[in-house]
Amino acid sequence: MNQYPLWKYLLIIFVMIISVFYALPNIYGKEPAVQVSAAKREFNVDQKLIAEIETLLKDKKIEVKRMGLVNNRLVLNFADTDVQLVAKDTIEAAIGPNYAVALNLVPATPEWLNAMNALPMYLGLDLRGGVHFLMEVDMDSAIRTKEERYVSTLRTLLRGEKIRYLTIARRPSRDDLPSGVEIRFRDVDMRDKARNVIRDADDDLESRDIDRGGDLFLLVSLKVKAIRDTKRFALQQNITTLRNRVNELGVAEPIIQQQGSDRIVVQLPGIQDPARARDILGKTATLEYRMVDYEHDAQEALKRGAPAGSKIYYDRQGKPILLKKQVIVTGDQITDASSGFDQQTGSPAVFVSLDSKGGRKMGKTTRANLNKPMAVVFIETRTEVKVVDGKTVRTQRKIEEVINVANIRGEFSNRFQTSGLDNTEEASDLALLLRAGALAAPVTIVEERTVGPSLGKDNIDQGFLSVQIGFVMVLIFMAVYYRAFGMIANLALLLNLVLIVAVLSMLQATLTLPGIAGIVLTVGMAVDANVLIFERIREEIRNGNTPQASISAGYDKALGTIADANVTTFIAAIVLFAFGTGSIKGFAITLSIGIVTSMFTAIMGTRAVVNLIYGKRRVSKLSI
Repeated sequence: MNQYPLWKYLLIIFVMIISVFYALPNIYGKEPAVQVSAAKREFNVDQKLIAEIETLLKDKKIEVKRMGLVNNRLVLNFADTDVQLVAKDTIEAAIGPNYAVALNLVPATPEWLNAMNALPMYLGLDLRGGVHFLMEVDMDSAIRTKEERYVSTLRTLLRGEKIRYLTIARRPSRDDLPSGVEIRFRDVDMRDKARNVIRDADDDLESRDIDRGGDLFLLVSLKVKAIRDTKRFALQQNITTLRNRVNELGVAEPIIQQQGSDRIVVQLPGIQDPARARDILGKTATLEYRMVDYEHDAQEALKRGAPAGSKIYYDRQGKPILLKKQVIVTGDQITDASSGFDQQTGSPAVFVSLDSKGGRKMGKTTRANLNKPMAVVFIETRTEVKVVDGKTVRTQRKIEEVINVANIRGEFSNRFQTSGLDNTEEASDLALLLRAGALAAPVTIVEERTVGPSLGKDNIDQGFLSVQIGFVMVLIFMAVYYRAFGMIANLALLLNLVLIVAVLSMLQATLTLPGIAGIVLTVGMAVDANVLIFERIREEIRNGNTPQASISAGYDKALGTIADANVTTFIAAIVLFAFGTGSIKGFAITLSIGIVTSMFTAIMGTRAVVNLIYGKRRVSKLSI
């Protein structure tokens, strides 16, 4: 009656072995480390710098547990956080601002476990430490960009309708008038006709007449609803782009969410390179492909002004180059990008893929301009911070430079390469930015906080202390109240904890303080199933059933109640995970895993032990 087939025992043993193996890396924990990386491209972490740091630490009698070069970053491991903090301050003071020195935690897992892909679970920002950014979106820039796009759109529209105008340009906000596109006309009839055409063409635009010094103008501006939609789109697009960039950086379980109407919170737990993360997240970089105006001389254009339809740019050596104003393709038409090397020259390059629209336009352009020069313009918006009269002032500067000019040797469309980059790191960063997508508007980091590993260690200690206290109290209660059966339940509870840690490690999920709270809750809930089973067994014994029949009836009759209770809790956990963010997701993950593992250990696990003890012998009394 109370016997399992062999395969069930083998399954439980297999699960136990796998669980112990994958939970084992978490016992070794993490070692405090200091990471040194180049803050500027012209500097490298080379052997000379490594020897200098090694000598410095020896002179200061700071003991290094081990050190090594990982992905062009020097990682130094220390015995405890006190030594780590002293080492960081010492190194930072010695090597200056050209290098970024960051605190980190490095897994101390033995190599034989790493080789079997048995890795410790990730720790969140509150446990592991990391970087917290508060970023502000430049909404004025988003509006300005949209208005500048309307300049070419309206120009094409008016020409298509054969409406004559004198000038068309974007006009900033002034004289109590909003910003927009200002069109100058010679006569009133053309202005009225243009107003009607623009009104019918786009519902987002509104027009007003302006008479200034005898000149006739039409100011075309965005409606209030269009401005609100543009700002909302810019915020959501930036959140998506930042999430893509963070994923490219390889940060586990980052938190990226909106705060207010124009700010974004980004939390990067255990970030390996804070300096590079700051650079990648805040950078607005893209490419434009334009034809070179080879019919006019750039030096002559500097003296007399650029001819109509052309604009003066500069390459990285400061040489002027005259390019056509008409853009062939832009960065938002790029669907994929990867870094590599030009096969002919061996220089760093970015391999670009375009969408169908961009591919058709590039194919048409290259087909019509064989053996003519085409230029690649690198565009970047940089935020500069200055202190003026004791106040921090942030200004943004747009940099446009030609990185490559080459003759079109053959027709190409969707797939090609761009060279002319300074080094492999710039090629890799540019490919990352193009893959992740361009920011809809520039962002400025208005707040940056670093959570040190020492604070994270305190949180870990307190969190695991709560788990231990809850675990021990449950063990004592079950052992006293249910005797031998209580000890069996305690064994299942221990296996349940090992299973939760193993699953979190295998999934490489992120453990946060709310996640630890979920584990504590699971410890209390996991024993509920055994309480129901044991009380049912007691009831069957009181009704006069034999011990063997009571055991069988207790497990069978309690199963439905246990399943109902756990399924409803599991549904709640799924809803929390689906609609929650950040720490709520962490709580939902550990709760969901705990429910599944507790069902396995509390029902199948304890039944297997009970069957082994009581299943093959005559029993007159149960220790329950």
